[in-house]
Amino acid sequence: MSKETLRLDRLLSNLGYGSRREVQQMVRNGWVTLDGNDLTDPNQRIDLAPDLRERLLVDDEPLDPLPGLTLMLHKPLGVTCSHKETGPLVYGLLPERWRQREPTISTIGRLDKESSGLLLMTDDGMLLHRIISPKSAIPKRYRVTLARPLRGDEAALFASGELMLDGEDTPLLPVPMETLSPQSATVTLVEGRYHQVRRMFAAVGNHVEALHRDRIGALDLPADLPPGEHRVLGDAELALVLPPR
Repeated sequence: MSKETLRLDRLLSNLGYGSRREVQQMVRNGWVTLDGNDLTDPNQRIDLAPDLRERLLVDDEPLDPLPGLTLMLHKPLGVTCSHKETGPLVYGLLPERWRQREPTISTIGRLDKESSGLLLMTDDGMLLHRIISPKSAIPKRYRVTLARPLRGDEAALFASGELMLDGEDTPLLPVPMETLSPQSATVTLVEGRYHQVRRMFAAVGNHVEALHRDRIGALDLPADLPPGEHRVLGDAELALVLPPR
């Protein structure tokens, strides 16, 4: 058994199933079962075992993921990585109940509104800061579609570690680039400067028309994950993101 336990009403409330009072009524109504048996006491302490999701059902559905949730989202164009801005938000792509979870689910880094691709989200604050920390230097790969053909010297310039972006006083770290076609390429960043990819190509007289992130660390965006859909990460997938300790 797990050493960690939590009161049933608090567990379900933290997962967004409702207020503490609403959850207590759900339990008394017989909507919650554990190992096939009705739970009727909202104060009962529940062992947070790894297999709890399969054993505890709420309204005949498996329990939502426990705290410590990390997921990947295929971010579509036109949605914003924010809790507060107006317009469509990435959190609106998640199950409505998940938006009420405690701790809150947050994005691990951001993609701007006009960019698409692999976005990680978690309710684990320590994990979030480990991934976004500059010390971790986790590489992120972007596919870039350009308005004009490449000149031919971009890869050498980006890899030189000498490119200075407008308005900044330190050059970029080296950025590997692979040419895919006359007007498309991939670049791999270990920094996260504001609109870095767009500003890099602007610095060489070009304009980014489409920007899509397809890899973080060694984790690729799955080909079978459509835009707007998400998937919970398992330990093996999460290990592909994290740098060795």
